[in-house]
Amino acid sequence: MPRQTPLYSAHKALGANLTDFHGFLLPLEYTTISEEHLAVRNKAGIFDLSHMGEIEVSGGDALGFIQRIITNDAQGLPDGKVLYTPICNERGGIVDDVILYRFSAERLMLVVNSANIQKVFEWLIENQTQDVAVNDLSNEYGMIAVQGPLSAPIVEKALGRDAASLKHFHFVSKKEGTACTVISRTGYTGEDGFEIYTPTSQCVSMWDRLMKVGKQAGLLPAGLGARDTLRLEAGLLLYGNDIDDSTTPLEAGIDWTVKFHKEDFIGKAVLLAQKASGVQRKLIGLELVERGIPRAEHHIFVDSNMVGKVTSGTHSPFFKKGIAMGYVEERYSKVGTPLCVDIRGKELGARVVKMPFYRLKTDRGFSTL
Repeated sequence: MPRQTPLYSAHKALGANLTDFHGFLLPLEYTTISEEHLAVRNKAGIFDLSHMGEIEVSGGDALGFIQRIITNDAQGLPDGKVLYTPICNERGGIVDDVILYRFSAERLMLVVNSANIQKVFEWLIENQTQDVAVNDLSNEYGMIAVQGPLSAPIVEKALGRDAASLKHFHFVSKKEGTACTVISRTGYTGEDGFEIYTPTSQCVSMWDRLMKVGKQAGLLPAGLGARDTLRLEAGLLLYGNDIDDSTTPLEAGIDWTVKFHKEDFIGKAVLLAQKASGVQRKLIGLELVERGIPRAEHHIFVDSNMVGKVTSGTHSPFFKKGIAMGYVEERYSKVGTPLCVDIRGKELGARVVKMPFYRLKTDRGFSTL
């Protein structure tokens, strides 16, 4: 049986269409994917992300241990800042892509994908060094995201100016009664937004507070369907689709997260060799130039020769066209390259485009309520 999140009762009251997602019962949609998607693009949406995992690493060698585990560099990361990074295995494959929160050099937190909580925890234990403690806090915290151009004023009304004024990829800890809530200016939608970690016992009250103050701004609850179309438009990777244990950060186009100047990290030697020789395949963004919806596992062709496979695809609610990500042979990865995608036995025209498909207009500024 799938597990209920702390917000299950709220979802039932809102009439959500619930689905089993990696062992958690979560909303797929409340109204329609398109309506929820566009609410996030134009106003704001609220998501239950309590299926995500939180693993704390602490102790005198916590930072040194993390430095060996991740490919990115947390050495110069200030306290109160957030870092996106892969964790790689010895073959350079991605164990998971995580968000790292640095409270101090002796206390850090990894936010991991729900399907990988146990895998990452076991990987950390397997590579654990002296003077390091690893604790899985996933059952102690729920996670709520508020995303969209009106997210900042909603968060300010609900949680205060200090939270709403955070810079991108920074976080703050706040006392909520006797409990501690962590708020970060992060997200998975391509919009401005915040992610809020609160004890499971406080999740419903936090959700209700955000829904109440966000009503005037048009805040809508949004499900997994909209979350997936939003992240795909934003060119953000989905573990299990776009990356896994067999793909490397260099192939996935996130080579900027691999810091070779570090003394050592797991997978460094293999990734250095791949950098020197060049990747054989590369993750691309593509858009259909004919009517159709690309989906994962659809084959990609050039001149009737299969050159790759779609890993994520959808009909974009914002652009009103089919978009996708997928791996192709490196020589076909250049922007503008014409391709075809086999959809139900028909090869439909497509082309390689630059990712992300959707870019936040940074000059838009932030609205007030």
